[in-house]
Amino acid sequence: MGFRCGIVGLPNVGKSTLFNALTETQAAQAANYPFCTIEPNVGQVGVPDERLDKLASIAGSQKIIPTQLGFVDIAGLVRGASKGEGLGNQFLANIREVDAIVHVLRCFEDDDIQHVENRVDPIADAETVETELLLADLESLEKRVPAAQKKASGGDKEAKAMANVLGQALDLLREGKPARLTQPRDDEEARLFSQAQLLTAKPVLFVCNVEEEAAAEGNAFSARVFEKAKAEGAEAVIVSAAIEAELTGMEPDERMAYLEEMGLHETGLARIIRAGYDLLHLITFFTVGPKEARAWTSHKGAKAPEAAGEIHSDMQRGFIRAETIAYEDFVSLGGESAAKDAGKLRAEGKEYEVKDGDVLHFRFNV
Repeated sequence: MGFRCGIVGLPNVGKSTLFNALTETQAAQAANYPFCTIEPNVGQVGVPDERLDKLASIAGSQKIIPTQLGFVDIAGLVRGASKGEGLGNQFLANIREVDAIVHVLRCFEDDDIQHVENRVDPIADAETVETELLLADLESLEKRVPAAQKKASGGDKEAKAMANVLGQALDLLREGKPARLTQPRDDEEARLFSQAQLLTAKPVLFVCNVEEEAAAEGNAFSARVFEKAKAEGAEAVIVSAAIEAELTGMEPDERMAYLEEMGLHETGLARIIRAGYDLLHLITFFTVGPKEARAWTSHKGAKAPEAAGEIHSDMQRGFIRAETIAYEDFVSLGGESAAKDAGKLRAEGKEYEVKDGDVLHFRFNV
């Protein structure tokens, strides 16, 4: 399953610099002018997880393969994007394809870096982007809801469900609230709401791009963003794109020394990944053997066959059982054989809900 986070924001807030640092590439050209990024850059990032290294060490795995999270660097948005201003149409099309929005906000002063509206105000920047997304959704639903209501009046059950759930979203948008506050009544409404691909329905993570000196504790700008996130039930993290860029290419020991010097205990990537996982309600499970130790991603609440499907569709189709060991048992007992001898290996069926950290071996037949 390819989970992708779209990095968005106004021009010149540090999106491409952050993308380059996160993916440890120079795929995104960083420059001090608007619309430097035109086509979206896509990078896959290995998710840091110390548990995977421990499992590999115990099992003597030849290869270690982390799970992946995709980042998409999307063109900078300006006021009027919902009407096609700047690269608005392309921005909106790109953002529909991602699972979550990583909203980069400029939280630093620097006279050498142009701001598209000649001021530093992360809250106003956030509202500019949010307003354009809201207007685009509003325009879409003001056409779709009446059409669904007309079909519903003719007895179409799916149209009735669509009219209800999208009508609720439309009411929220007209109040200036995001569609993600919509509450579908059942699984069918949830499916239809998801298929609508509304921009304001996507979960949002605010990334406060601060100066190097504020990377550990933040500053007055980032404090305002955290207040906004708390009020809206959103997530926020503090990152210095400049520091992340410095870390690119460093050896692990050198990197840790530099982070400690800056008063940090982990990279911005680790913070963003953790917040992104929380935002998307994801878990990690593992498969471990002498050839490789590998991490996989699934949704919280996923049943064992669905998790098996993350590895291969045949595993889900022909699922028999999942042989399961909790991470803590695998590590404390020293591996699969010892865990089995201690009675800690369980055979779980189709209704088993996979837990974060589970070490799994799927039995299947097709």
